[in-house]
Amino acid sequence: MRFDPKSLSTTVLITALVATGPLSTDMYLPALPEIRATFDSNASYVQLTLSVFLFGFAVAQLGLGPLSDKFGRRPILIGGMALYFVMSILCIFAPTLQILTVARFFQAIGVCAGSVVGRAVVRDIHGRAEAARMMSHISTAIAVAPLIAPLVGGQLTVVWGWQSVFMLMAAIGATMMAVTALTLPETNQWQESGALNPKRFVHNYNTLIKNREYRRFMFSSAFVFSGLFAFISGSSFVLIESLGMQVEHFGFAFGFVVVGYMFGAQLSGKFTKRLGLVRMVDLGGKLAITSSAFGLFLQFILPPSIFSIIVPMALYLVSVGLILPNSMAGAIGPHQRMAGAASALMGCVQMSMAAGAGVVVGQTYDGTSVPMMTIVALNGLCTFYFARQPRAGKDKK
Repeated sequence: MRFDPKSLSTTVLITALVATGPLSTDMYLPALPEIRATFDSNASYVQLTLSVFLFGFAVAQLGLGPLSDKFGRRPILIGGMALYFVMSILCIFAPTLQILTVARFFQAIGVCAGSVVGRAVVRDIHGRAEAARMMSHISTAIAVAPLIAPLVGGQLTVVWGWQSVFMLMAAIGATMMAVTALTLPETNQWQESGALNPKRFVHNYNTLIKNREYRRFMFSSAFVFSGLFAFISGSSFVLIESLGMQVEHFGFAFGFVVVGYMFGAQLSGKFTKRLGLVRMVDLGGKLAITSSAFGLFLQFILPPSIFSIIVPMALYLVSVGLILPNSMAGAIGPHQRMAGAASALMGCVQMSMAAGAGVVVGQTYDGTSVPMMTIVALNGLCTFYFARQPRAGKDKK
């Protein structure tokens, strides 16, 4: 039985597909120190399993978006979930850290389909303004994944070891593949036969890059997400190893931060129609620079503590909740016939930059929170620069 495209059931399914991506990142965060001990490695190499995942996610979007534009959303979603399932199994039995890292790369390619194609499905079904509102509500629901995932991952790691985290991922992948195949209708009514033509491929991305409005939305979302990922990639080492937090308690601290994202996404859903998505992104940029600068300042004036990290990061994630859904809707909205390509390019830049931020965190980690919070603050500054509301008459190109 196929769901109606505008039904609650379809929205729930798309939310679950998109949420599988952040779940795959956040669920195994509490396990990173144990993975390091298992393979007798250092923090920077173990952290690569995160950055490589994000890099695979980024690269895959460039191809998956146009593929869904040409062949439709359903086959790409089903195939992606199948690959995610197989690579999750490989992660469980990986004999070396190198093989685990490679498996994570291909796992990201599979789960990427749920994110990039899922966003395109929302744009297929809803108009630009309505898509922004829907993405805000979906983002709130998706925030449950990183809220719960570290709690679940921490408990699984303590009781059954880090491999059990990937067992759960494999089960989720199999479920998503089956439910999508059985219930999701095809929503792409503008399938482009030439979407994979090299000339069309280059033309579409060139058109997007030259668009000033698209660039502003793309970079504001990329920088604010890079600041978030700097925290994601460094938080388990800082909180668990440096500050002595118990593995099973990590999820509570992480969940406190994620509540900020849920609050921001809720504000976005409530006020976007009234204030406009450009204004919401502008407000998010101002909050990003304020909260990240505040967080860095606290590291120098207070003794090392968990609260001096998670409180400013919770505020920072409010800005993430304001910027991400509105910038995504603002970037994709004007490009209906290449929504997949618009979503893909934006996601690729966002994930590539975030992966780079994660690598820098791993390389500069010195047993304190200062490098991580410095990188968050730098990304907050760049977010503010790109998120600024343009002056009248300056936003037409």
